[in-house]
Amino acid sequence: MTGRGGLFGVLAEFERKEDLLAAARKVHAEGYRKVEAYAPFPVEGLAEALGMDRTRLPWVVLAGGLTGAAGGFFMQVFASAVDDPLNIGGRPTASWPAFVVIAFELAILFGGLSALLGMLALNGLPQPYHPVFNVPRFALASQDRFFLSVEADDPRFDPDRTRTLLAELRPVGIYDVER
Repeated sequence: MTGRGGLFGVLAEFERKEDLLAAARKVHAEGYRKVEAYAPFPVEGLAEALGMDRTRLPWVVLAGGLTGAAGGFFMQVFASAVDDPLNIGGRPTASWPAFVVIAFELAILFGGLSALLGMLALNGLPQPYHPVFNVPRFALASQDRFFLSVEADDPRFDPDRTRTLLAELRPVGIYDVER
């Protein structure tokens, strides 16, 4: 993390989700890109208001699923045709239709594990500490308040100008977030 001294950013508190959405749109329109929003429940349109890109998680899940399916096929072909070939009733040793069920099951298993691990990695979780936890009122983010933070790492960040911009959005409060 880099930033300006010990300041992580500025946090604005709102009472209503509509105010948070309007603030997110305004801050994004002003050119701020290192912005996070915190709400006690999912807010429709908030990701778009913040200018968030589409997630890469579906590609991670697809790669995990294909890896699982390929691994399942390889494991069965190797076991039945290479390592220990058995002639059972004159059937071919590498009969692929018999391998579909195990390959499918491994595709589901690897896809699910990839979804879990990919979600954690892409979200930067687990994150036991975050500077916004230093703001006492931030505990209300899990109850009934909405918060928007602008990080000091943002190239457009200027403490006074950012506070002025957030104050124009009529928040309940504006707080400096120390590291």
